[in-house]
Amino acid sequence: MDPSHQFISQVLNQALMLIIVVSGPPIVISMIVGIGISLFQAVTQIQEQTLTFVPKMLIIFGTLAALGPVLAEQLLRFTQMIFTDFPKYLH
Repeated sequence: MDPSHQFISQVLNQALMLIIVVSGPPIVISMIVGIGISLFQAVTQIQEQTLTFVPKMLIIFGTLAALGPVLAEQLLRFTQMIFTDFPKYLH
């Protein structure tokens, strides 16, 4: 396999894994909150659409605020790797 193809394959694999790592915590926490709110709505028979939207939005923003530095550091490290290694593979 050509080194440039190997580099592209490696970068794509790392990028996909980074997408999962960065988007995972807000999505998982949002799902947990959604299930809790759905159970609350089923028990109380309240069928208000905004009851699910607002808490999920607040939880996602809170999660991103709490984990923002960690997630941003991973994104920055990946970006630096792309910019430093890319010139090696130009022909």
